[in-house]
Amino acid sequence: MLVFAGLGNPGAKYENNRHNVGFMAADAIARRHSFSPWSRKFQGLISEGTLGGEKILLIKPQTFMNLSGQSVGEALRFYKLEPAALTVFYDEIDLAAGKLRVKVGGGSGGHNGIRSLDQHVGNAYRRVRIGIGHPGVKEMVHGHVLGDFAKADREWLDVLLDAIADDAALLAKGDDSSFMNHVTLTLRDKLVPTGDDDRPPPKPPKQSHIRQARPQQPAAKIPESGPMAAMLKKLFGKE
Repeated sequence: MLVFAGLGNPGAKYENNRHNVGFMAADAIARRHSFSPWSRKFQGLISEGTLGGEKILLIKPQTFMNLSGQSVGEALRFYKLEPAALTVFYDEIDLAAGKLRVKVGGGSGGHNGIRSLDQHVGNAYRRVRIGIGHPGVKEMVHGHVLGDFAKADREWLDVLLDAIADDAALLAKGDDSSFMNHVTLTLRDKLVPTGDDDRPPPKPPKQSHIRQARPQQPAAKIPESGPMAAMLKKLFGKE
């Protein structure tokens, strides 16, 4: 058995927060692969199913983000599983929005949910880091992660969540590189516009109705002598 944990905060107030993208990933996997209905256990919501021939326990801790390790640790101890059997999906401000990286081990990077997991189960588990972007200054981080995704974010977010769900079996098989490659290619194919060579040639600028109705005439010849020439020379300062 493997445990896939999505991190977030419980309650309708937080459900669309950037900080809850781990919950969103868990929900997408459960929907796509027809997992069992969510039920309460291990201080969280759990759902069971199979991916790539492996039995999977999906869990969304209901202890709030800062205490995520209590819930996940309880599940691992119940099934007598090592940290290597755990995959965690969570938000990462140090990745650009829509980017995804997978790694095993490492530090918490200031993420309170990961810090709690490290305290309860150690750090030798797989982390699926889902980029939500950085607001630019440290003082805005709290509001950024606890703010809702903007409507414009749904364009890449829905594609990313679908790709995670589609290729989750690769994680169950331990093929992290293929998982990242498949997700990246899906995002590129569905979100990146075609190059300039595929675009139609630009249309010439429209002329005004006056110019369209009146054919262009050759420029009038400026006289070189006579009263008019004298006036023009005086006007433009020509000797």
